[in-house]
Amino acid sequence: MMQWILPLGFILAGLLAGIIAEKIVFSKLKTFVFRQRLPGSEILFRSLQRITFTWFVLGGFYGAIRAYRSLIPDIAEVLQTILTIVFLYSITLVIARLIAGFVRLYSRKTQGVSASLLSNLATTTILILGTLIILQTIGVQITPILTTLGIGGLAVGLALQDTLANLFSGVYLIISKQVRTGDYVKLEDKHEGYITDITWRNTTIKELSNNVIIVPNSKLASAIFTNYHLPVKEITLTINVGVDYDSDLEQVERVTVEVAKKVMQEVSPELIENEPFIRFHTFGDSSIDFTVFMRVNEFFDQRIAKHKFIKQLHKRYQEEQIKIPFPIREVYTQANQTKNGNGVLTPE
Repeated sequence: MMQWILPLGFILAGLLAGIIAEKIVFSKLKTFVFRQRLPGSEILFRSLQRITFTWFVLGGFYGAIRAYRSLIPDIAEVLQTILTIVFLYSITLVIARLIAGFVRLYSRKTQGVSASLLSNLATTTILILGTLIILQTIGVQITPILTTLGIGGLAVGLALQDTLANLFSGVYLIISKQVRTGDYVKLEDKHEGYITDITWRNTTIKELSNNVIIVPNSKLASAIFTNYHLPVKEITLTINVGVDYDSDLEQVERVTVEVAKKVMQEVSPELIENEPFIRFHTFGDSSIDFTVFMRVNEFFDQRIAKHKFIKQLHKRYQEEQIKIPFPIREVYTQANQTKNGNGVLTPE
């Protein structure tokens, strides 16, 4: 019985140290670092979550095995190998979390929203490399495994052509930056919305009505679509207006530009240096028509900008007594007509 006391002591010490490290030391250190707002600290602590407890427990079991090694050497050797595998896998998991976290951080800084495809690919790659290193460490020859995987990969590739096509199409979309998470796109079938994620299989598009459109990556890569956030998010909003023929066009231009500036100040003040302007272009059936040009931050802002502009312009035109005429068409007829010898109507 005495021979078990020291191994059990190591195990209990490892458990106790792991609990203290995880619940007290790790928690307080995380709070302190977060207050300092150090870059990348959140990713680091998220990667180490529950890993420190695992390492202390593994240390306790390793001490127990070393203390009891002389009694059962064969079993101790097997247990030590298992602990080595678990320890190396935990390191691999930490590295995978770190790399995936920094990939998401980079994507968020460059695109606004991170795409899960890149972080998942990074995690999968690190886990595969870590597994191969673990096998090599414990004495397993990985060359035959790699050969088998290479041959099997051909068969799997043929069987999963559609899946691989979506995977590589997703990678192509991200690398080419034709679409990015957070972009507003309009597909050729008239569906439109914000891209919320690009996974290994499909791209998720969220409509303004909160409906979600799922598009396979291969379909999106070959589709004709409009990206309203490229080359920049800012867009020019165009609104067609018509005024009465009796209107003073100089006054119309001055009043309309003033209203457009006021709307831009409310919706997109950072773009106010791009002054709005109007261009007359048509003598219509009942009005002189022109187009108002004004800049807004992104595609979605044009809705609220147009809403505000129409309300304020209508009110200002009423104050300035500028008329927006109803569509009118004058039709002239002749009441007294007779048919001539050729059957054509002529006035009497």
